[in-house]
Amino acid sequence: MPTGNFIGTVDLALISLYVFWLFFFGLIIYLRREDKREGYPLENTNGPSDGGNLFAPPPSAPKTFKTAHGDMVSGRVDRREIKAEPSAPWDGAPIEPTGDPMIDGIGPASYAERADTPDMTLEGEIKIVPLRIDDEHFVETTGPNPIGMPVIAADEVEAGEVVDVWVDRSEVIIRYLEVEVGDEAASHRVLLPMPFVKVDTQEGVVRVQSIVASQFKTVPALANPNQVTFLEEDKITGYYAGGYLYADPDRAEPII
Repeated sequence: MPTGNFIGTVDLALISLYVFWLFFFGLIIYLRREDKREGYPLENTNGPSDGGNLFAPPPSAPKTFKTAHGDMVSGRVDRREIKAEPSAPWDGAPIEPTGDPMIDGIGPASYAERADTPDMTLEGEIKIVPLRIDDEHFVETTGPNPIGMPVIAADEVEAGEVVDVWVDRSEVIIRYLEVEVGDEAASHRVLLPMPFVKVDTQEGVVRVQSIVASQFKTVPALANPNQVTFLEEDKITGYYAGGYLYADPDRAEPII
């Protein structure tokens, strides 16, 4: 009667077990390499980077993706200087900014090195534009129109005035308010993301709680007044988000 025995005590069941072990070992190595595509090599502030051993193999080669508009995008290592220092000598210690954290992109103000090109619609048009160059969209007359409203910052000081609205042509929503800040002699315009805005219809003002009035002057500027790039969007959003921690020194202190 057949027993499945090939050579001595090596039978079909044992071969299947060995094959499974080899497969499982290879699967572990594969997954450990794949999970290092983002955020590696691991940087150690007090020693060498993660070198590689059985459980920390080197990452796989970067993947390349083709976008809807034919551009090729691949992963890269972020080598930007971190303008902050550890607050203690051990690994994982909190960092303390060495400059202006909202401009330097530290902590909640951080931003990614995205492409310095604007987002596009499927039809190949610039996706986010101000109403002044878009004839297809408008602010609904039955609701509040923020254009012309003063902007009141977190310190209850008027920071500027809304002069235009930026719309998303694909989602058909308002993405940004364009604010003119400064005096008549030295004024310039900055973008204000809608998630940081509260339109006060009773008082007819736009309120912003993330930053104070003086900080509107240093909101990251646009290279082109009629378009915003991926990189500029990240910088602008990070600036306002960082204000919740850095705009006032008291915000970084314990609540109790």
